[in-house]
Amino acid sequence: MDAAAALFFRKDEFLARVTDRLGGYPSDFPQEVCRIAAARQTASPQRAAAVLLPLLFRPAGDAASTAPGEFVCRLIKRSSFVTQPGDLSCPGGMVHPLLDRLLSLLALHGPVPVLRGRARLHALERGSASLRITTLFLATALRETWEEIGMTPWRVELLGPLPTYSLARFRRTIFPLAGFVEDPGRPRLNREVERIVEIPLASFYQERRIGCLTLSVPDSGSAGGLLPLRYPCLIHRTPEGGEEVLWGATFHILTRFLAIVLDYRLPDWISGPVVERQLRSDYHAERSRR
Repeated sequence: MDAAAALFFRKDEFLARVTDRLGGYPSDFPQEVCRIAAARQTASPQRAAAVLLPLLFRPAGDAASTAPGEFVCRLIKRSSFVTQPGDLSCPGGMVHPLLDRLLSLLALHGPVPVLRGRARLHALERGSASLRITTLFLATALRETWEEIGMTPWRVELLGPLPTYSLARFRRTIFPLAGFVEDPGRPRLNREVERIVEIPLASFYQERRIGCLTLSVPDSGSAGGLLPLRYPCLIHRTPEGGEEVLWGATFHILTRFLAIVLDYRLPDWISGPVVERQLRSDYHAERSRR
């Protein structure tokens, strides 16, 4: 394993590294907010969504292990009631401007502020405008995480913002934020979530886990035809012996996170294990949240 990846097993050292690396990385949140505002009156208006990348330090499950534990990311598997069913994603959702502005004040000034410590200092260094934008999206991500999996916002400590990611098909820009969760509490899933999936960050350094997802999607250019598309993915083996595939926006967010924090480079995924899936015809269809 890469020497930098050894930090996954050293809690305090890894958290300090994440906070300082994200704090020193230029945030594109203000520029993207301006771009979305400028596009509001055009034929292609954009929407903003915020997601939380929850990082947990899990004790070693093997009694014979010499490591005290390791970092995992807690993702959700999307249910059949929402778009992109079956995908793994970070908890989060669309911004509620009025409510999330109020909640952002609690995240910053509440009895147990989510933005504290060195992450708070880094946020202040970026200026007041950037701070307001960051805490707005933080409030959105925390509210949606509570709604989807019942994670109490005050259990989260913000580590820093990550680069945004745009979904052209949905005309949506994702604003991701990484947070450390000391104790997530007992999960409470809503109808949008099928299950919680925890993926060890060290998995990204196991080349046999990085593969090529071949998707067969309906081809609008031919009646009944299927168009094959290839994407990099991470193949996760669940404790129950099943298999989950992480790809798309969430895969990109996690690999960017690792690149910023640990100078991670994605291995040759084209030559890796191949996973074949057929995309549902209603994969992109908007569904009611109620």
